[in-house]
Amino acid sequence: MSDNGVRIRICGKVQGVGFRPFVWQMAQQLHLLGDVCNDGAGVEIRLLGDGDGVVAHLLAHCPPLARIDSTDLRAMRWEIVPQDFTIRQSAAGSMSTQIVPDAATCPACLAEMNDPRERRYRYPFINCTHCGPRFTIIHAMPYDRPLTVMADFPLCPRCHAEYGDPADRRFHAQPVACETCGPELRWQRGADTASKEAALQAAVSLLASGGIVAIKGLGGFHLACDARNPAAVAELRARKRRPTKPLAVMLPGAGALPTQAYALLTTPAAPIVLVDKSCVADLCAQIAPGLNDVGVMLPATPLHHLLMQALNRPLVMTSGNLSGRPPAITNAQALADLADIADGFLLHNRDIVQRMDDSVVRQNGEMLRRARGYVPDALPLPPGFHNLPPVLCLGADLKNTFCLMRGEQAVLSQHLGDLSDDGTEAQWREALRLMQNIYDFVPQRIVHDAHPGYVSRQWASGMDLPAESVLHHHAHAAACLAEHGWPLDGGEVIALTLDGIGMGDNGALWGGECLRVSYRECERLGGLPAVALPGGDLAARQPWRNLLAQCLAFIPDWQRYPETAALQRQNWPLLARAVARGINAPRASSCGRLFDAVAAALDCAPVTLSYEGEAACALEALAAGCNGVGHPVTMPVNGAELDLATFWTQWLNWQATPARRAWAFHDALAAGFASLMRSQARARGINTLVFSGGVMHNRLLVSRFRHYLADFTLLFPQQLPAGDGGIAFGQAVVAAARLLPLEG
Repeated sequence: MSDNGVRIRICGKVQGVGFRPFVWQMAQQLHLLGDVCNDGAGVEIRLLGDGDGVVAHLLAHCPPLARIDSTDLRAMRWEIVPQDFTIRQSAAGSMSTQIVPDAATCPACLAEMNDPRERRYRYPFINCTHCGPRFTIIHAMPYDRPLTVMADFPLCPRCHAEYGDPADRRFHAQPVACETCGPELRWQRGADTASKEAALQAAVSLLASGGIVAIKGLGGFHLACDARNPAAVAELRARKRRPTKPLAVMLPGAGALPTQAYALLTTPAAPIVLVDKSCVADLCAQIAPGLNDVGVMLPATPLHHLLMQALNRPLVMTSGNLSGRPPAITNAQALADLADIADGFLLHNRDIVQRMDDSVVRQNGEMLRRARGYVPDALPLPPGFHNLPPVLCLGADLKNTFCLMRGEQAVLSQHLGDLSDDGTEAQWREALRLMQNIYDFVPQRIVHDAHPGYVSRQWASGMDLPAESVLHHHAHAAACLAEHGWPLDGGEVIALTLDGIGMGDNGALWGGECLRVSYRECERLGGLPAVALPGGDLAARQPWRNLLAQCLAFIPDWQRYPETAALQRQNWPLLARAVARGINAPRASSCGRLFDAVAAALDCAPVTLSYEGEAACALEALAAGCNGVGHPVTMPVNGAELDLATFWTQWLNWQATPARRAWAFHDALAAGFASLMRSQARARGINTLVFSGGVMHNRLLVSRFRHYLADFTLLFPQQLPAGDGGIAFGQAVVAAARLLPLEG
């Protein structure tokens, strides 16, 4: 018997985005007969006839949150000829479809929430197939209501009718609910409680009077207060033990924000976007002290829209945790952990399955922290990477993300943070378990960082699986290469990886390296000279220790310079003896610690840092106003290393304002590294240069690299963080390249 139909397989982001009702509506318009269903591999469409033009229609009219990555059309035989077009119940199968990230409230739901004629008027959990929670509420696939936290909320008759109507925008919107059947707000302040609208109004009243409120969101809690109220912000900082680290701000509207920033803020991802402070009026000085940028966001959930409509003022929205601890995700955890910080709690009874921090981007789209709105979007692997077995890559211990790789794709987890914290490690383990369960992912290999002390490496050693290590800076460079689609057989590049500390060859500590890199190989060609880290880990928290190390290594008469006065008030002789004897003073070629030393010399950093990168951020902010100013400072290349002795002599003997000297340091550093990269690239006939590592988040430094190396092809991280948040993806492509056979 001959075929009388076609089966169309659609892969990509096609579940939880209204794809099946979109197909159903298309079928009604085109008078098609057959059916459609979700399964573990994506969406399957079966049609009577040849399906001519259907794939083109699908590609041209995809729903807002959907993305089609591939289509496959094959002939089939209908034994019972269909008489209409139906939506079949979801089927199980091998997991290859993409799960959709949580999406900000869509315009249709926002309008409905604000319309008194609608039954969901002022309902703080309104959503549809185009918006609302997705990844943060999933227990397992396929993405259907019984496998989400919404299983706890049986649909009322009216919601059930919408859920079952293919013509409705809430057809199979798994979080769909209303005030009758869905989640509800609860207010708690000491013994006082309230629910629903009264809970919302209690939070509004406390925020308006200068209080601090813990607010449960999509993937965790925020701590909120009036961003215009210096006393409220100072109190939040004191209670949270966050003295200077910048705070994110939620705005009631876009105001005079730049077009680029507005475009990002109004995407379904709705990230925090860094903008110049001058673009945002009425913020108190304590929001981002000493910095030129501030992180802003717009309301991303119905609850946040209701709060901002009531208050009509900017609110601090910072993570709901004590400094250094993981954010709370359950009501009980928030009430316990935040009891000494929040004056009141705006809670709800919809559980959070996956912790999901706010994503942070620059207005040019550069990713600084990848989480809500972007995770778990799959990352395509570059040309040449195919048919890969399941490999689990564990990333780094700071700014941790992990990566699942299989076939031709990789899924990078959300930002999880510092694994040395027990609470963060527990959330990391749970996220690992959930992701593997959701994706039906059983790893055949594990990849970890080369550092023997990493929690992630120690965890890997306890698994009964083949394991391999990848050098930290090799992973940095490879992640940037892969993000830009550099093919497996694309050959070698010259890479510059600048960060704090990472394990290099033979146990060396790297952080300022010029490398020859392919996906399979990594060789150090030069960079910064190794300098002691007095006090070991303390050097990362106290910049003056790094200034002492630079003085001892490169400035014989350092005590005569006024820039070292603060250093001389410390017990430096004891540390100097420890450095001389190699006691708790490992040597590292760390660019991050060089930034700390210069910041200490200019007295623009505190004695003890309150957050990672604080000194470098202050130094960049100080230099920003002097872009292009001439100076006599150089950092020449001596052999294959930058000559820091020459730099310090010239820099210390040049009398100029602190801002000009900060600018000169950035410019000299970029010029020195550019000279080294140029010579290494020209010697090998290479024209592509790659940049990565956390220091590459410094916009001033990046702009100088672009200036000095404009005749090369330059690749900088953009879609993934330049820092350790991208390490796991780099580990994935390095491990994959080692698994695949060499061509020829």
